[in-house]
Amino acid sequence: MSKRAFTEGAEHTESTKQQSQNHAVIILASGLSQRLGQPKQLLVKNGELLVTYMTRLAITTNPQAIVIVIPDNHRLIASTMTELANQYPAVQIVVNSQADTGMAHSLRLGIGKIAALESTSIDRVLIMGVDQVLLDKPHLTALLAGKQTVVASRYHSWQDLAKHQNRDKTVSDIIGPPLAINYKLLRQWQSELIGDKGLRHLIRGLPADQIGEVDNDQLSYDIDTPEQLAFARRQDWLDS
Repeated sequence: MSKRAFTEGAEHTESTKQQSQNHAVIILASGLSQRLGQPKQLLVKNGELLVTYMTRLAITTNPQAIVIVIPDNHRLIASTMTELANQYPAVQIVVNSQADTGMAHSLRLGIGKIAALESTSIDRVLIMGVDQVLLDKPHLTALLAGKQTVVASRYHSWQDLAKHQNRDKTVSDIIGPPLAINYKLLRQWQSELIGDKGLRHLIRGLPADQIGEVDNDQLSYDIDTPEQLAFARRQDWLDS
């Protein structure tokens, strides 16, 4: 669970209003799911396709725009997102025709789409995927509440979590998405995102006081393999 606590009432309401004015969301959903053997975007959670579920989750943060990057030649994903974009004007669709080149290209496309909106009031971008099936609104709220240049999630890998239930100190944490990042910095880094050379190595180069972290080991449970999918379904995190 997040290590930040949020109170109900006027303060929280005011915080939500502020969030609606200053951030955009990029959802990276163009992965080809080669290890899984089926599009993870089309898995089902609570009766909805996972890509729809995660987009609706992003909508609850009241962003100025949600840019969702999807693969080409996937009619069901495209039609699903088009339907959602018709329902929510903030949703913008970008098709990645080079999904096999790595996540960095998807992120570059997402950044470019936000830049094309020419909004002068976006100061942060929330970056998320679609396969961390236990991601929830409180965690996204915690990321957006951080004041550092980058506020990232901290969790273990699925394998390490299974092996070290007692949080063995020798196990390295993952510092990664979902994360919130200063928009101007993200624009500066756009040209450096190539292939699998993503944000993580760039973030590591920042001074420690510019990086905030929100703990949440529930994010360890992403879906990359048939075994992970089967486990998630047994736990009722995903529909059978």
